[in-house]
Amino acid sequence: MDWSLLRDAVSVNTMLQLLISRTSGYLRKLCISSLPNDSSLSLIAKYGKVLHTLRVPRSEITNSTVEQVADRLSAVTSLDLSFCKNIGAPALEAVGKHCVNLIGLRRVMCPFEAIDRSSQDDEALAIASTMRKLKRLEIAYLLVNTESVLKILENCPELEYLDVQGCWNVILDERFKKFSKVKLIGPLEEFSEMIRWDGCSDSSSYLIWDFVADELDDQFDMLEFLGEDYTSVDDEEYAFEEHVYPDWPEESP
Repeated sequence: MDWSLLRDAVSVNTMLQLLISRTSGYLRKLCISSLPNDSSLSLIAKYGKVLHTLRVPRSEITNSTVEQVADRLSAVTSLDLSFCKNIGAPALEAVGKHCVNLIGLRRVMCPFEAIDRSSQDDEALAIASTMRKLKRLEIAYLLVNTESVLKILENCPELEYLDVQGCWNVILDERFKKFSKVKLIGPLEEFSEMIRWDGCSDSSSYLIWDFVADELDDQFDMLEFLGEDYTSVDDEEYAFEEHVYPDWPEESP
């Protein structure tokens, strides 16, 4: 996935054009880090009619372009927009409205990149209001509060896994007990240990430097070409990281 790091926009788009040509425009899964600009995303969306899994972390994409192309990514069920610092609630709202079958979203942020923001509760509320079919959600280190996370849990009835590690303003109080079916990873390991109840698992330490380790040890394939069967989708494609989520739920018929 990191083949695009430190490459100029022309090189990245050339590689994307080559990929699209080799797949005859039928991409089912695409993992590419650090898209250099909006034109790269527009190119992907142009051929995104059968794209089910899209991972574009650390990309220089903007709200306006995501809003423009989201309707062409309507088949996406698994999406990673982590560390994309130039997007926010408008982009997530557009994704939620157009990617109606979205069941997995990864929106992890680096704490240092959010230092100039007072809140990202609008992002949580955009998720809550438009992504009712979510089953897996990671919003680690987003600047959200308890009420916003509760709103997600209330509005996303199919949610099975929620990661709010590093969301320091989230307090896991008694109000969370009614969502015991959700596997919840809390802000702090020691805090989660204190209030563990049935349905919630232990959280693990998630240190700031894990973001660096993630870049070095990324286990994702750079990309996956479309196979002979254009309509079948393997369950494993819905797992962002198989060593973290070994049991991704089956797609609803």
